[in-house]
Amino acid sequence: MAVFKVFFQEALDSRIIREDTLTRYYEAESETEVRNILSDSSYNIEFVQELSPSHLEYEKEHNEDFKVENAWWDLKTE
Repeated sequence: MAVFKVFFQEALDSRIIREDTLTRYYEAESETEVRNILSDSSYNIEFVQELSPSHLEYEKEHNEDFKVENAWWDLKTE
């Protein structure tokens, strides 16, 4: 499993505005899996980035809201 950083707008009908971009982190096998899992969400996905080990450590150290979510589990609990 890898960790992916997902950049998105909250609503599908939102114009992409950089200042309004949100991020979430998901554990998955591939970018395709992340996109498939989130395809039913209301997110307007801008970009999905697989994090290298050093980038992952940086996010953990510098992002106080850092939390890795398991996308399949999140869908089961909604």
